[in-house]
Amino acid sequence: MANPATIFDIEDEQIEEKALREAEAQLDAGQGVDHALVSAWLDQLAEGRRVPPPKCG
Repeated sequence: MANPATIFDIEDEQIEEKALREAEAQLDAGQGVDHALVSAWLDQLAEGRRVPPPKCG
């Protein structure tokens, strides 16, 4: 017997398209975090340093 579908298995193009539009609007409004800041933060975590994540915008 096959396992039932989870919320991760269900594809809904309308929901996905809406989520992408909302994410793009947030980035356009300056609510993102620069890739270089996230990368540096992850490097610090990988070195065992507990540092707070970079702030948005």
